[in-house]
Amino acid sequence: MPKTARALLQLPPATAAAIEKLGADLAVARLRRKESLKTWAKRMGVSVPTLQRLEAGDPAVGIGIIATALWLIQRDGELGNLAAPEHDQGAIELEVREAVELGRARAQASAEARIRAKKG
Repeated sequence: MPKTARALLQLPPATAAAIEKLGADLAVARLRRKESLKTWAKRMGVSVPTLQRLEAGDPAVGIGIIATALWLIQRDGELGNLAAPEHDQGAIELEVREAVELGRARAQASAEARIRAKKG
């Protein structure tokens, strides 16, 4: 089995559901603009079957195609924030834990140095 297929099989259910919702939302956006599959696909530079896969929430559709669809509805500006370091809560929490541990270690070393100085 190709690596990509294996990775897609391991998608968390909530992530798969979010991709399906994104596809459905993009379909609604196209329909609200009264655009046909053929016209929208042409504007995106993809085939109609690829657009149908996107709108069906196929997780194998490339990010560039998704970005183009978002651009067509003027929502591509959000892409720059999706993985921005300042929004990476997991990394922020890790850095805080490391800083707290470093602070404790430094405080302990300082206390030990004071004790040694008193004895010396």
